Amino acid sequence: MYPTTLTQLARGNPFSAPLFSLQKVEEPQQSLHGQRTRRLAAAATADEGDSCEFGSQKYFILCGFGGILSCGTTHTAVVPLDLVKCRMQVDPEKYKSIGNGFSVTVREDGVRGLAKGWAPTFIGYSMQGLCKFGFYEVFKIFYSDLLGEENTYLWRTSLYLAASASAEFFADIALAPMEAVKVRIQTQPGYANNLRQCVPKMFAEEGLWAFYKGVVPLWMRQIPYTMMKFACFERTVELLYKYVVPKPRSECSKSEQLVVTFVAGYIAGVFCAIVSHPADSVVSVLNKEKGSTAVQVLKKLGPKGVWKGLVARIIMIGTLTALQWFIYDSVKVYFRLPRPPPPEMPESLKKKLGLTE
Repeated sequence: MYPTTLTQLARGNPFSAPLFSLQKVEEPQQSLHGQRTRRLAAAATADEGDSCEFGSQKYFILCGFGGILSCGTTHTAVVPLDLVKCRMQVDPEKYKSIGNGFSVTVREDGVRGLAKGWAPTFIGYSMQGLCKFGFYEVFKIFYSDLLGEENTYLWRTSLYLAASASAEFFADIALAPMEAVKVRIQTQPGYANNLRQCVPKMFAEEGLWAFYKGVVPLWMRQIPYTMMKFACFERTVELLYKYVVPKPRSECSKSEQLVVTFVAGYIAGVFCAIVSHPADSVVSVLNKEKGSTAVQVLKKLGPKGVWKGLVARIIMIGTLTALQWFIYDSVKVYFRLPRPPPPEMPESLKKKLGLTE
């Protein structure tokens, strides 16, 4: 599918001229029950028959449900690490490293203190997952229909980027209130111990704005993160099946495909963490301090300060992203959702390029 040298791979990236990339691409036809399938994305299979039509209302609802499970459960599971990461960002003098952060937290709050903020985390990221994965599928099909079959293939990575950015825009609006509550609980000891105490106190002090003042930094953090998460995952899956997996995807079992999903998800997660970390630092400080703006916080942190806690975030986000894709794909397999068709050059485009008679 792709040339073997690193130079040619770089020149064939999705931001180069599409015609060049196409001339270097040649993929075999694949069929399902004797019919040519649309090819857009990678991962789950359903050999026992589909439970619904691809792009139907039921399909989108179940994809949204998969998003709730994948994001809500995984983010809640890593609350202790997230708590230490946030405290390192807002008070680096006190919390000097991951190990030191855990020690200080346990010494001051006990082991139960590591679970602070679990409720807003679960609620907020469940809502975010619903919108992130559900709307991604919606926008991917919507933009594909606008582009047409040939342009969808030509610019498929750009399509992944646009669909994921559009989905995350709405997902962050759903996440913002609970993210603000979570950060306030985790980074201001003594302010509030749980969700029930924190919400009315924040509302009384700052009004509704307290829950949405971090939405712009959230967009700055989450939109690049999600664009990397989806586009990098989709393309990494393609490359793994081409160069690493010793047999075609159609011959792989569900378990083998889910292993590929996990590996591709972890690789995507590492890049996600790096891209979005500066904005994550701004969000953490902004939600801790009353009356601050994103620009003020950015100036205060400086070029080095925005990278505090990066190692903890790479560990957390790499694991999170891998588990999220694994859970999401497992939901698709369990409910026998239609397989998202993998990329394949349309016959009409092959004829235009002279690749077929």
